[in-house]
Amino acid sequence: MMNERRMIRISKYLSKHLRHEPERIGITLDEHGWVPVDVLLRAAADHGFTITAAELWQVVEANDKQRYAIEDGRIRASQGHSVSVDLDLPVLEPPEVLYHGTVGRFVAAIKEEGLRPMNRHHVHLSPDRGTATRVGSRRGVPVVLVVAAGAMHADGHAFRRSANGVWLVDQVPPGYLRFPS
Repeated sequence: MMNERRMIRISKYLSKHLRHEPERIGITLDEHGWVPVDVLLRAAADHGFTITAAELWQVVEANDKQRYAIEDGRIRASQGHSVSVDLDLPVLEPPEVLYHGTVGRFVAAIKEEGLRPMNRHHVHLSPDRGTATRVGSRRGVPVVLVVAAGAMHADGHAFRRSANGVWLVDQVPPGYLRFPS
């Protein structure tokens, strides 16, 4: 059983190379973000970061946010890519309300521009307030915004849900947001 520090280190390494910089270790993601597990493990070892198959499985299985998926001998990040991939997720009807965790310094811009994907492909929305609070708290004191997802869907906005339950949408215009008072 590996310690938590090692687990976090491997998870961050996977995030960096499966979401943002696969070329840095010489791997190529397919159009849907997948790479063979053996190719990833060999590339990591070749670049001085050896990960055993058992460690990889443990990180994937134990990750509380289910950031990674392994299927048919391949691995990918569930969402959050800055590199071009099509996660091939179906359009789904979202719940009436979803949530977005942020911090106070971004609220003024969000009130004006809405939620934009920034350096990612989609805006990430949480199915519950608790998850959004945890997301927002990574950058400081969290502010949780309420998203009228049902109204957005009715107005033609396409929603997708990643394997770990995160809802993805291209943008959220300000009119669909409720801000805490």
